[in-house]
Amino acid sequence: MKRISQTLHPVLMLSAIGLLLFYLVVYLVFALNLIQFPFDYDQGEGFELVDTILFSQGEFPYKDTNIYPFYSSNYPPLFHVIAAPFVWLFGPAYWYGRLLGTLAGLVAASAIGYAVYRDGGRQWGIALLSGLAFLASNTIYHIAPLFRQHLSMVMFETLAVVVLANVNEIQDQRTRRRVLFTGLAFVLAAGYTKQLAIATAVAVFVFLFIRQPRRSIVWGIGFALVGGAIFVWMNVATNGQWWLQSITANVNPFIPDQAVGLFRLWFSLHGFLIVPAALYVLYELYFTRLSIYSIWFVAGIGVSILSGKWGAGDSYFSTSIAALCLLSGLFAAKTLRGEWRFPTTNLYGRWLRPLGRVVKPLTGVGLVIVPLLYLGYGRAVLHLPTDAPVFSTIADVLQIEPNALNGFYDSAGRIAGGYADIGHLTTPADIEAGWRIVELVRAADKPVLSEEAAFNLLAGKDVITNPTQLLNLDQQGLFDSSALIAMIEAQDFGLVIMRAQFYPVDVLQAIARNYEVSETIPMNGFEYLIFTPIDRTED
Repeated sequence: MKRISQTLHPVLMLSAIGLLLFYLVVYLVFALNLIQFPFDYDQGEGFELVDTILFSQGEFPYKDTNIYPFYSSNYPPLFHVIAAPFVWLFGPAYWYGRLLGTLAGLVAASAIGYAVYRDGGRQWGIALLSGLAFLASNTIYHIAPLFRQHLSMVMFETLAVVVLANVNEIQDQRTRRRVLFTGLAFVLAAGYTKQLAIATAVAVFVFLFIRQPRRSIVWGIGFALVGGAIFVWMNVATNGQWWLQSITANVNPFIPDQAVGLFRLWFSLHGFLIVPAALYVLYELYFTRLSIYSIWFVAGIGVSILSGKWGAGDSYFSTSIAALCLLSGLFAAKTLRGEWRFPTTNLYGRWLRPLGRVVKPLTGVGLVIVPLLYLGYGRAVLHLPTDAPVFSTIADVLQIEPNALNGFYDSAGRIAGGYADIGHLTTPADIEAGWRIVELVRAADKPVLSEEAAFNLLAGKDVITNPTQLLNLDQQGLFDSSALIAMIEAQDFGLVIMRAQFYPVDVLQAIARNYEVSETIPMNGFEYLIFTPIDRTED
């Protein structure tokens, strides 16, 4: 049996690595496709670009939404600050934000692989699989190449955890302080990239406290002072809009069924790695001591509950996915090295003694089971274009039919019933349709109210409102729509362009009273409705 396992192991490992490398290719092809697409791919990308433009001009994007142009952002600044120099060099464009997101995913995957290699006995095959597994996740694939800050947050979180994992074992005080400073700087960077990094901040300080309480308190006070000072400065500089727009406005209604559905999706896609990750956490809890990785995994799952908020989605699981890829890699490495130890001196000693006798046989079985886990995971997360060159041949061989937009197959859509609205490739026809809308905006003799910012930016017109932010505020009674509705009633907008109709209800009603659909333009799998003012001359 052992000889058979040793013979099969390299074949299975190469097969698993080859399968996950295929997903790396899909990831890069998708990223390259989006980098060349000059319009919003995912609703809201354009407003991330607007935030970046404002920062490049020395302005905060946290503004009063009750006055023209009714615009504000609800995200922290760091991602946009990092992208701002690109505006100076290249002007407004989507490609550099998408490039930054793509690179953030690659850096996070590399950090995961490095941690598994360093702390898992320098097994390069398992380390490679762990990093590739992160990029193979449907969730990570969907969001990393977008002009979004979420993957940059996960990158900073992952770097923080990997840097701090062994900080308490560093004997040299100067080196230890330098590592602590670096790790906590990454935590702070993650928090000022997106608010969900609170999970990693909690995990880091819980880990530091249970190992060195006094040190964690001292460094925690310093961390809080720096982070709090930045927060207060931004709030004062924006006349309180930073607090209103980024904190208060994000307290959205919670939808339990949405959270349950997304947890089901998360487990269905990642279950082959979630189970070993959870077993590793239990092993540390009962037989050794909790590592920062285990605490981070639990904290990541905890913050994923917020995926039930209106406006949230599977991206809220990204931190837990990074953690489970890392932990499952450590589980695999420990299994292959036969390093499971079950101490028999505690209360459960006599019950655990038999476990010690199975460690060696488990190592032999693990030679087959470990790569099979990654092959199973690779099958669970299946996603690929079905119409693109080369990929179409693969789809034909595997008899895969598209189940998402624009000729794309995504197992997330199969599990969640039409879930996958992103992930497909854009086409020349999509670009042509986008420029058709830009020409309509350019020809309008008045401002244009558009649900996506690209058309106004490319036409050289003001970007008016951030509809989802207006809706966030409106749901909590914090948005006064009177000024915007007055402009709509006066038909002060030459066009209104909508795709998802995310404006507050009273704004949508005002548009329906004063504008009518004159044209519908399909682009990127969606229908863009072009509204023009209703002719009142007969009245």
